[in-house]
Amino acid sequence: MSAHPDHSSNLVALKRIEGQVRGLQKMIEEKRYCVDILTQITSVNGALLRVQDKILEAHMNSCLNNALKGKSEAERHKKISEMFALLKKYRKNG
Repeated sequence: MSAHPDHSSNLVALKRIEGQVRGLQKMIEEKRYCVDILTQITSVNGALLRVQDKILEAHMNSCLNNALKGKSEAERHKKISEMFALLKKYRKNG
């Protein structure tokens, strides 16, 4: 099995999200307006979903693609099953 894809390009976005979450904590401490807090939460959720999409795409282009090209039918079935499970899980959470 090949190495996992490099996800380090997502670190900038994750650090920005970390700052947004700290901002949320401060907003709550300062008893800011509910709608402003909810708007910020929506922004954080959107940013996390974008990172999730990028990592899922990398997984499909790397791990899944390699398994589908491989000779092991068991590994192909395993990766396809894993992909369906991921998609079901994300569809429920989305």
